[in-house]
This record gives sequence, C-alpha cells and structure tokens, in this order.
Amino acid sequence: MSYKSNYILDKLPQHLKQYIKPQNYEEYTPINQAVWRYVMRKNVDYLSKVAHKSYVDGLRKTGIAIDHIPNMYGMNRILKDIGWAAVAVDGFIPPSAFMEFQAYNILVIASDIRQLEHIEYTPAPDIIHEGAGHAPIIANPEYAEYLRRFGEIGSKAISSRKDYELYEAVRHLSIIKEAEGTPQELITKAEKKIEDLQQNMGEPSEMALIRNLHWWTVEYGLIGTLENPKIYGAGLLSSIGESAWCMTDKVKKLPYSIEAVHTSFDITQPQPQLFVTPDFAYLNQVLEEFANTMALRKGGLSGLEKLVESKELGTVELSTGIQISGKFDNTIAHEGKPIYFSTKGKTALSYRGKELIGHGTRHYPKGFGSPVGKLKGINIAIEDMSPRDLKAYNIYEGETVLLEFVGGVTISGEIITGTRNLKGEIILITFSNCTVKYQDQILFHPAQGLYNMAVGQTIDSVFNGPADLSSFDLITHTISDTTIKSTPTKWRLQLEELYRQVREYRERKNTNISRNKVFQELVNNHPDDWLLSVELYELAKNNGDHAFADRIVNHLEKVKRNKPKVGRLIDDGLELVDKNLVI
Repeated sequence: MSYKSNYILDKLPQHLKQYIKPQNYEEYTPINQAVWRYVMRKNVDYLSKVAHKSYVDGLRKTGIAIDHIPNMYGMNRILKDIGWAAVAVDGFIPPSAFMEFQAYNILVIASDIRQLEHIEYTPAPDIIHEGAGHAPIIANPEYAEYLRRFGEIGSKAISSRKDYELYEAVRHLSIIKEAEGTPQELITKAEKKIEDLQQNMGEPSEMALIRNLHWWTVEYGLIGTLENPKIYGAGLLSSIGESAWCMTDKVKKLPYSIEAVHTSFDITQPQPQLFVTPDFAYLNQVLEEFANTMALRKGGLSGLEKLVESKELGTVELSTGIQISGKFDNTIAHEGKPIYFSTKGKTALSYRGKELIGHGTRHYPKGFGSPVGKLKGINIAIEDMSPRDLKAYNIYEGETVLLEFVGGVTISGEIITGTRNLKGEIILITFSNCTVKYQDQILFHPAQGLYNMAVGQTIDSVFNGPADLSSFDLITHTISDTTIKSTPTKWRLQLEELYRQVREYRERKNTNISRNKVFQELVNNHPDDWLLSVELYELAKNNGDHAFADRIVNHLEKVKRNKPKVGRLIDDGLELVDKNLVI
C-alpha cells in the first residue's frame, strides 16, 4: 500500500503497519458494487431523517460515493484535510491494535464487503460498516476528537488472556458466517464457543469494559433525547435492518452514563437496548470518568496485579517517572501496597516514553526487579532527598550500604552511580556486589552482576504495552484465520456478468446492451436473484418503459413468494426507484 497520499500514515509505528493489507480494488465484483449501491441509496434516503446531522454532510466531506465502493487512495486524499487517514485490514484485528490506530487518527477499514445474502447485517466488519458507518461521522471535529481520545486511552487498557480467546473466537465466527457455503453446524459450533467463553470470562478486564463503552457509543450510539434520538453509531449507520429496528419502541432507550461499561453485548443479535448521549461532549465526560478507574491513572497494587494476571507486555511507571516495561510475573505487598515487583524475560527501562541509554532489552534479557516505597524509619523518600540528605544516609557513590524498605525488602551492596531525571531526582541507583532479599528469599545475588534499583515511592501508573515502542520487537502478530475467498462457480460468474452489463448500461459505458435479454436470462437461469431485477426496474422507470417495469414487478412478486425474507428488501428497493431518488 502506498502511504504518499496521506502524511498521517507516515506517523504509524511499524507494529501497526503489520495489520495493513492492500485494498485490491479490482477484486470487487459487480455484485459487490450493487450491494454497496443498494445499501447506500437506502441509507441516504432513510438516515437523512434519523441520523445525526453530521452523517450526510460527512459522506461528502470524506469522499464516500453512493454509486461505487470507495477507493482507499481517494479517501485518503480527502481525509487528510480533516486530519485523518484510512487503511485496509483483514476483518477483525486485536482490540488494542484497533484502539491504537484510532489514537493515530487512522480509520481502520475491513476492505471486504458482505455477501448479498447478508445485505442487511453481517457480524464481520466490512467496508460498508467501516466506510459508510465510521467515516462520515469523523468529519464532525468534536466526535473525531472523542474517537482519537478513546483510542489513546483504550490502547492502554489491560487485557486478560480470555479477552484474546474471545477475540479469536469472534473473528473465526465472523469469517465463517460471511463465507459462502459454510455448513450451519460449523456456525452453530462457533456461536456456542463464543457463548461458553462469554459465560466464563470471570472478572472483566479493563479492555473488556472499555470495549463495552466503545460498542454503546462508537458502534451503537444514539444522540439527542430519549424521545427523539438520532443515530451516530457506525453499526447502526451501516445496517439497513437495524437502523430501522432501533428507532422502534421494541428497542429500549436508556440515558448514556458510566453504567454502560457494565452492559455486555452480542454481535450476532440485534441489540435489545441502546444508550442515548445528549451530545458528543458528554461522551468525553464519561470516557474520562472511566479512565479515572483504570490502572493507567490509579497505579498501585491493584494495577500491578492486573498486569501480572494478564501475562502481557505492559509498563509500570513510578513516582519519579521511571518506567519499567516487560511481562510482570511477581509482586510482593505489605499492608495493601506494593513493595516489590519483577518481570520475566526481556525488559526495558524508560523515562517519559524514551528508553534510557544502556537499559534496553539487551541489558535485561531475563527480567528486572526492584523495591518500591520508603526506607524504614526515614520519613523522606529517596527521590525527595537533597544531596545533603543522601550523603547523611550513605546513599552516595562508593559507599557500601544496607537499605531496608518498609515491608521488609533489603538491599546491601556498594553504590556505583546514580541516574537522575530532568528535575534532578534520582530515578536509578546502580550497585555492585549486591544482594536483594525479602525475609529469607533471595531476589538478587552478587553473581548476577551489577544491580539497578528503580527509585520510586509509589507506582503511579500501570498500562498495556511498552513505554517506548522501539524497545521491543512488536511485529509478532499471527492471524489464526483469514477471510475465506471461495472460487466462483460458472453459475456465479454468469450472474456477475449480467450485473456487469447492467452497471455498464447505467453508467453509459455500453448502451448497446439489451436490458430485456439480460432480464430474460436472469429469470431463466437465476430466478431467485432479486437485486439485479430491482436495478433493471430502475432503468425501465427512468426510460419510461412501463411495460418492462411491470414485467419486472411481476417477477419480483414470485421471488417474494419463494423467498419471503427478501420481501421487504425488494419493496424498499422499488420504493426508492418510485420516489425518483436523486443522489
């Protein structure tokens, strides 16, 4: 994929670029284009009445056309004017990566498009959902900032191992459910796995909770009043079925609040309730309220324990600003406060998001551990000691000391040097011939070499991911499933050719095509297809050929009798034509 069309894409770190794939625009079939056109025509007709006012304006501002699937290159040329960009991905990507893209003002677009059989709704992310749902609303500056801020905070949320299992299961279901010809027993089995996982998730992680907020706002949010809400959530904007369903009294409308974080959702079913925010500013208010509950801001023992339990790469930031990034495996507590922590495997030390020289993963390939807190019997913390205080307590280069911390961790050894932050506070003390103990447990012994002790009275922040992205090789993601591309049958190729001919006639690329001949072939060989008949009906009406239009309507009545589920889709398509909708 070329990044020249939008400077914003240049700022993406390499570990996010691993998810990007080419859009391969030429792979969209004539049926794909017809599906896009039907959904968008219906959306503009209906959503202009029930969507937030930013939606229709946003379609124009973001380069989303009605008659053809948007090309990512064209979108990027337009999106850069509002400070955003778009990239194509293969279906669902891990939630933390999805959030991080948002933090960089990047709209993630699953470039595949739903099958005609799933035209109203698909659990799989597709270009209708992302391009026609998310993109138009980000043209609203206030909402765009909410989306960016959500990504910034959400990417720091700590996940659990079960979160990743659920993500993989949902991704698998979305792929097989959208794939042509998947046996129902496989879909049922995949749905059962998700149900079992959801019922056994245990205490929800931060990522699970913030994903609820994302769902009930970005995906399925309403705005305005309970009596007269408008749609702004992309899941509703891109679902011609659920956008109508959600406006009925059958869907309960609730005032949006922090309580939405505890309301779970099922992506395979219509939502029984939706939340209504009074305005976009209130979304940020609730987001900040939730962020105040996260380890990112609370730190402490609870945050450290979340990181240990997650077994994922994360960061602990101490009160001096020193940051320790790695996979945390142990914590020792005293009276509800952490007094020691350690990592296992590659670890890096940073300050304000920048790795400390000489303290990367090469220096700590097997892990890192340090006490945290005050020294026993001394009221002033090490970081607050003046040079005179440090000398008085023998915390000085060349001195051999025994430091005993509140809670019982002791460090004995010779001080080699100290590393200070920009404020002049000591953030790291290096010892030789050092022993670190907790009660009778040896945590570090002299044979391990020099010992570096991180200085900090408290753990102020704990979050997902490394402090410095360059400290670790993050290009490690492997996808267990990829979207399934079935080889089209001869029958399918023949149908695609009919769609192509009608499209070329409508676009005046080939006006020598016999529409009557196309229709007759459709009736003879593809009697259950309905969308092409609707397109032919549009051409007949536009050309004033009422006899031909009547023949098409009679055929569609037969299709409705044979396939009652598509009856409303047919009626809506004919109604759009009869309104003489001008786009």
